[in-house]
Formats: sequence, structure tokens, C-alpha cells
Amino acid sequence: MTASSVKMPTLFIPHGGGPCFFMDWTLMGGPADTWDKTAEWLKSIPSSLPEKPKALLVVSAHWEEQEFTVSTAAAPDMIFDYSGFPPHTYELNYPAPGAPDLAERVRDLMVEQGFDAPLDSPRGYDHGVFIPLLVAFPDADIPILTLSLTSDLSPEKHQKIGKALGCLREEGVLIIGSGMSYHNMRAFRSPMATAPSAEFDTWLTAAIETTDLDERWSKLNNWSEAPQGRNSHPREEHLIPLMVAAGAGHDEAGRKVFSDNVMNATVSAFQFG
Repeated sequence: MTASSVKMPTLFIPHGGGPCFFMDWTLMGGPADTWDKTAEWLKSIPSSLPEKPKALLVVSAHWEEQEFTVSTAAAPDMIFDYSGFPPHTYELNYPAPGAPDLAERVRDLMVEQGFDAPLDSPRGYDHGVFIPLLVAFPDADIPILTLSLTSDLSPEKHQKIGKALGCLREEGVLIIGSGMSYHNMRAFRSPMATAPSAEFDTWLTAAIETTDLDERWSKLNNWSEAPQGRNSHPREEHLIPLMVAAGAGHDEAGRKVFSDNVMNATVSAFQFG
């Protein structure tokens, strides 16, 4: 890819619960407006960017492999990796093209930075990809490359891979980590989520917004030691996409750009650069 006239930020976005933005949430026992604020924020993303991205590099909480893997599919299929939702939500379609050329660029960058070349996969778009992007970029006209997490869920490794790919921002690529800042499924919808999620969110925001970027790197690597860290993420796959976004913006300030209380829990989005 060629250099762009601007540098893209990186984002960590909440992708919601299943197909939440495209259904009546009262069917799931919650208020109809549960996800409205998140949807409105997702819709605002394009206008917040310096220009329309040439491509999106998306790291979803819902794709793990033993080694980093990229999808080389030119026309990715839909992966309906949710269950128990209304029939029409299994007919959603997001026909954005894949980005095989960007996959090659990612391969080259990883090798240049001392990583093993990523494996190839024909994988389609899971709901951590197509659900939020249907809201944020409904025209589906921007090529998308998906990159897996690795199953060790190492925060430092994922920050490092983000750092290795950070130069893509200068080539018009928007790097998006898609997950949730709070993801204790047993506590959602109950008072058990309220105080712990707020306490962890306060810590996470302070860690991301610190002006000491080395400290930020260290704190994110040790997130599980944070107040209510492990309570907020009994398993951390929904937090690790944040590490890729933070790594790609390793030399720039981070900030919270959205927050809401959803199903009794504080849920936030962050931007770097």
C-alpha cells in the first residue's frame, strides 16, 4: 500500500452482544434502548476520522488461533457465531471485500519485525466484525483484513504485534480492536456487574490516558493485577484486541472516546492517536 496524506488513529470498540443492534432487545429481557448509545457512537466513527480509510484491519475477540493468522478471502462469508437470537439476525449480510493485498503487507511487516509470518485462512467475518461494522460503515465498501488473536492471549505479544503493524496507519489503514472493556457474562444484567465494572473502567481509563507511554505499556501488560481486572474478564479474549490497538498507537496518547452503562456494566471505547 502507498503512503497516505494523513495518519489514522487506532480504535478499541465495544461490539455489543450478539446481533444486538439489529433486533428488539426486549426479547433478551432488557430495555429496548439498551444498545442505542453504543450504536450512535459506532455511527459517529466515520466522521471522527481524518479521511475515509483505504482499508480496515480488524482484530476480533471471536477469532483465536495457535499462531497469528490472517484471512486471505477476497469475498469473506458471514460467520453467525451466536445462538438464540431472532431468525432475521441470521440473514444479515456484510458484503465488504476482503483485502488479500493487505494480508501480504501484514506478512511482510511481521517478518521484518522478527515475527513469524502469519498463517493464511479463508475465514469469513464473525460477529465481532460484521455486527459493529454494519453500524459504523454500512456501505460495506472498504476492504477488510481480519487478524486473529493467538490462543495464549498474551497482552505483551499482542501489544508487540500492534506496534509492528502501526506503520499501516500512515497508509490509510484503520486498525480496530473489536471486543468489550467488560465481559463477565455471569455478572451482566445483575448488580454484581455495576461496581466492579466501574472500578476496572476507572483503572483502565487511567492506564490508557497516562502521559507516560512506557507506563501504559507496562500496565496494560499487567491488566489482570488491576482492581477488579480478573472479575471483569474471567477470560480475557474480549480485552486482548485492545492490546493490538494500543500497540499500534504505542507512541501516541490514548483516550476514552465513549462510555455507557449497559446491562448494569460500564462499557467503554478507546482511541490512540
